[in-house]
Amino acid sequence: MKIAYLSYLFLVLGVSGYAQDKTVGYEKSMWAVRNSEYPRVTSDHRAIFKIVAPDANSVQLDLGRKYNMKKNIKGEWECITDSLGAGFHYYSLLIDGVAVNDPSSETFYGCGRMMSGIDIPYSDDDVRFSISNVPHGEISMKRYFSKISNEWRRIYVYTPPFYNKDNKEYPVLYLQHGGGEDERGWSQQGLTDIILDNLIAKGEAIPMIIVMTDGNTKDFTGSLLNECIPLVENAYRVKKGKEHRALAGLSMGGIQTLNTVIENPDMFSYVGVFSSGWFSNDKNKMFGDVEKYYNMLQNDTKKYNESFKQFFITMGGKEDIAYSNCQNMLKRFDEIGVKYTYFETPGGHTWPVWRESLYRFAKLLFE
Repeated sequence: MKIAYLSYLFLVLGVSGYAQDKTVGYEKSMWAVRNSEYPRVTSDHRAIFKIVAPDANSVQLDLGRKYNMKKNIKGEWECITDSLGAGFHYYSLLIDGVAVNDPSSETFYGCGRMMSGIDIPYSDDDVRFSISNVPHGEISMKRYFSKISNEWRRIYVYTPPFYNKDNKEYPVLYLQHGGGEDERGWSQQGLTDIILDNLIAKGEAIPMIIVMTDGNTKDFTGSLLNECIPLVENAYRVKKGKEHRALAGLSMGGIQTLNTVIENPDMFSYVGVFSSGWFSNDKNKMFGDVEKYYNMLQNDTKKYNESFKQFFITMGGKEDIAYSNCQNMLKRFDEIGVKYTYFETPGGHTWPVWRESLYRFAKLLFE
């Protein structure tokens, strides 16, 4: 009986908001599956949800905060959210206390499990994260066997427009996801190809290859340097040498980036750290020996400053969960004399912040 009830719920649940219907002032979500009408996004960026679950005792929407949904006489549960910030947001449905995904929405690996997602449209004059009528690159997936992890793994690779029509070699950005996510994050939630296509079309970024790897490994640095980079340099037309390589990551990926570039400054000329920073008090050394890295910077500050053409650090405002760690790290950098560029934007620890971070970082690369 319970199985039948859950199956019924998965057939009828609906959520998210693009595909414009101007007669009623809402858009259907860009992530909604075919033939789904809910959820919707209003002109003032609120999301409307309607879910058919007549036998449920309670239904909530978990999207940043929990919204209690109200049941009508048809057995439909409804709610409308507060105004939401532009960009991507994870969400779940709580049916009688059980978290489930919305079958009317595409799902995304985040928070350590598959989650539903909704994208709130950007303003009409902000087309940086929208598909435009410009030449488009491609994202492909390549499998490889990792001896370090003793398993088959995969990378997602963005190649710029005209890659398949020319014989040029391109610089490479290795781009890392955060904790609870994987190599799909930047290509799906992050809209990496759209961001780069638009930047390249405007001449605001150098055409580049972007490699998105799985950071969920016991030895990220070893996997990147000894497996991923050799694989990419053998399989794709890339420029070799540190001046043609960049490494960036968000949250956990930002710490992995920091650890890797401090230990291997001869491998990368461009560094991006988004919503991240070494933990101020990591007694268990979960992400490495932080004081060791500070000592390395202290002992050869000039070498590091000359090695990195860009050391770009971003934060999603004071509401970002990594804000304190980052500020404490930057204070240590200032004391040591490490040069960096800092950018802050409201939004917290979320994909809208990381899209903005990639947009700004990409414009600084390989000049």
